[in-house]
Amino acid sequence: MLGGASVLILAVIANVAHAQTAPAMDEPPTSDDIVVTARGRSETLQNAPVSVTAFSGKAIDDAGIKDVSDFIGVTPNISIVKSQSAGNSFVTIRGISQVRNGESPIAVVTDGVQQISARQFTSDLFDVAQIEVLRGPQGALYGRNAIGGAILITTKQPTNDFHVDTQVSAGNGDDYRSELSISGPIVKDKLLFRLAGSARNFGGLLMNDYLGKTADWMHDRNVRGQLKAFLTDTLTADLWASYTDTRAIGGQFQFQGAKFASPTSCFLDQTNPFGGPAPDADRVSRRFCANNRGANHRRLANVSLKLENKADWGTITNVLSWIRVEESLAGDQFPYTASRNVFGTDGTQTQYEIDKSWQDDFRIASPSTDRFRWMIGAYYLRTDRFISTTTGFDNGMGIVPIRYTPQYSSTINPTLSFLADNNHNEAYAFYGNLSYDIVPGLEASAAFRYDHDHRHQMISPLSSAGIPAGCTAASTAACSREASFGQSQPKFTLSYKANTQLTLFADWGIGFRSGQFNQAGAAAAANLPGAFDLAKAETASTTEAGFKASFLDGKLRVNGTGYYTVDKNPFYFVFVGSVGAQILVNVDKVHLYGGEIEVLFSPVKGLDLFGNYGYTHSEIREFAFNPADVGNWAPYIPRDSGSIGAQYRLPATSDTSLFMRGEVEHHGKQYWDPENATARSAFQLVNLRAGIEAQDSRWSITGYVRNLTDKAYNAEFVSGGFVQPAEPRTYGIELRSSF
Repeated sequence: MLGGASVLILAVIANVAHAQTAPAMDEPPTSDDIVVTARGRSETLQNAPVSVTAFSGKAIDDAGIKDVSDFIGVTPNISIVKSQSAGNSFVTIRGISQVRNGESPIAVVTDGVQQISARQFTSDLFDVAQIEVLRGPQGALYGRNAIGGAILITTKQPTNDFHVDTQVSAGNGDDYRSELSISGPIVKDKLLFRLAGSARNFGGLLMNDYLGKTADWMHDRNVRGQLKAFLTDTLTADLWASYTDTRAIGGQFQFQGAKFASPTSCFLDQTNPFGGPAPDADRVSRRFCANNRGANHRRLANVSLKLENKADWGTITNVLSWIRVEESLAGDQFPYTASRNVFGTDGTQTQYEIDKSWQDDFRIASPSTDRFRWMIGAYYLRTDRFISTTTGFDNGMGIVPIRYTPQYSSTINPTLSFLADNNHNEAYAFYGNLSYDIVPGLEASAAFRYDHDHRHQMISPLSSAGIPAGCTAASTAACSREASFGQSQPKFTLSYKANTQLTLFADWGIGFRSGQFNQAGAAAAANLPGAFDLAKAETASTTEAGFKASFLDGKLRVNGTGYYTVDKNPFYFVFVGSVGAQILVNVDKVHLYGGEIEVLFSPVKGLDLFGNYGYTHSEIREFAFNPADVGNWAPYIPRDSGSIGAQYRLPATSDTSLFMRGEVEHHGKQYWDPENATARSAFQLVNLRAGIEAQDSRWSITGYVRNLTDKAYNAEFVSGGFVQPAEPRTYGIELRSSF
């Protein structure tokens, strides 16, 4: 099903289904059109000359989107791996990948504020008005890490009338969720507020057989507040604050090479502990055996202020934000069994990271209605980041959490290895955009951005490896190392609106992702050729062309894009379990090509047929780390992805409607290492939703099931046979009200 590059399946999620015929080029959008801000200006989805999939608030509700993986699963040419901890996720978009300890290949912007850490990305999605997924390099507008694309999240805004939205749900695995938002005026027409929050208690579905407890328990709490002030007729101020607290079980991996004493035992075979089967990305077990259940705690805090002045000549916008990201992880060490301290393994491991950042984005833009349009801006980011990683001897008495200081003499859980460093990073950028309507319908635009990133790492003299000569607690000058990275990011676009039913576009651009230091001592501990303390910066040059078309008075919409990318120095992750070393290396050059097609058909009122398909071909062209891998598929990249489904609304009574939705997600074949040693085969997931709702949208009752067939697959496979199985089937019921 949905299995090859030649398969054509249908597109875009159900929110687009409510749009009718696109407006004329000189007309404002109607209430049914999705308006996107992908290019920094408001324009309808069908007229925007960029490869973008958009989800309105109604579509988010219809599809039951609560997590980033929910909308990524139904968006072509983007995939996500969630593994290890609440904050760890790895996104691949059009073949540009993220790896563990690496930075994201996408810029994630929420209400104009860019996330500074990939650990923020997996926070709960609640009270969201719209999501836009942009494919292709977006660095000219969205800057750092937008090498593969951007995700724009817009939350629901304060209202001038009091409004309350609530939702509660219950599902298998003791999964209980609640959401609440309250909005209204403090001073009518002058000062508005919105307060929203969500909570989730999840008991878990995956079991640790040795401990008799779940391995995927999680409690999550989120709160967000916003004040919007209309200071003058032209000047507005928006103040946001948010906080997230997530507690979970972390580090729940399996090692496929472990040989157990018997099929039901959780202890290793002492005569041949690592004589298990060869690594296989398709081998799935939902059985965990670690003697340490593990712990994970993530806290996110964000305060942002946006000032915007709109005048006849243009708009001035400034967004200032402060962000704090903290996450700790403690768990069993490789090979994650009930045995302890086997040949220097199966002890404990911990990781602690804290990021404190502030950033400012200033831009001036001309009116969107002018024939000649321009935008200029500047950006600054300051980040202080500390990270420590340890292994420890397992006395069977639990895990001592380690942050800044190792506990070598602990009688409970003595530290065996400790790697730590402080990172003080500064980044700045200048950017601009020019657009000109050559003739009616024909637009040319040019954008340019220059990013500079300075990285300064201070190695902890308490580290057990990788300490430079002369680096001591009394003399820290020798503990320092620095590197700078800079890149120009031009982008040129030509678009032609042939008529109200057809838009054509083509563009070329360069994306950039900064280089970074590996944790001090990790490369030396791994002792691998090609592994260095510093990973190089990555650049990607992309050429793409696409179209957006409407037929049958807007009942049929077809959007398609093709692209070709030369990716230099993409990142690859290497894990050496015996020493807990986590290392980034560069693949020198990868070529990527492919495309997406999205189709929506609404043959009759209330019925929407939708789907999408994306294909990416990857080939390693240069790889000094292992030249034998040249010609192989690049790691982490699904060959294809897509979804197909239907949604139907029909009146039940004069006041109520029935709602039914079904979709199939397709996840393509994927290699996890440059050697192409083993692949996870393609698989499909079936999701269903059905319920009854008020026609005025004031309430709804919906039943849902995700992964209907309970498909077992590995969420992540790390070269060598380290795996984490994906979540089993989930189901439940949701109640929503609005007043």
